[in-house]
Amino acid sequence: MFPYIALAKDKTWQPGPYEGVELMVLHKNTDTGGVVVLRKFKAGHTIPAHTHPAANEWAYVLSGEWDESGVTYTNGALFFAPKGLQHGPHVAKTEVISLTIFDGPLTVI
Repeated sequence: MFPYIALAKDKTWQPGPYEGVELMVLHKNTDTGGVVVLRKFKAGHTIPAHTHPAANEWAYVLSGEWDESGVTYTNGALFFAPKGLQHGPHVAKTEVISLTIFDGPLTVI
């Protein structure tokens, strides 16, 4: 048996760091501040270029279409942004849901 199990049906969506973004926190590591979240971008919203100074980010697109630098990514795309690396802007062509992991505190600048 796994020592930790999170069921999305038992969690709720919370406002994210940008308009049009919601997060569902599946797990938070109390030692590192890292989180595992489902992240939802509403269709038509743009997330400006940004940096996560305290965490590496991994994002796996579960559904939707996400445009960045003229390339459209869909379900099955995996992204990695090392801490301190500016990335974006991200444009949600449709509603996008991703499984996203931050290995440190989720801060945005």
